[in-house]
Amino acid sequence: MRKIDKKEADAYFRLRTTLIIIYLAIGFTASFVVVFFAEELSGFTVNGFPFHYFMGAQGAVLIFIILLFINAIVNDQIDKKFGLTQQNKR
Repeated sequence: MRKIDKKEADAYFRLRTTLIIIYLAIGFTASFVVVFFAEELSGFTVNGFPFHYFMGAQGAVLIFIILLFINAIVNDQIDKKFGLTQQNKR
């Protein structure tokens, strides 16, 4: 791993912080906003269940798992962009 200067490090952490805020907003929406608007969201179904029930039972968990994979892939790309990948040393 190489050392980077402060300006580049600040850009790196600003980008990572922005992504974390986006992931938290998506998670908050999937878990709390759906429950808050349960009556309005009960009008349509997913797999035969009302949408709010599906999100509470399975949907929110699926979204969190998908976010974990997206986070790993995007963070690897960011690390490569900033040159922070580990090199195999022999």
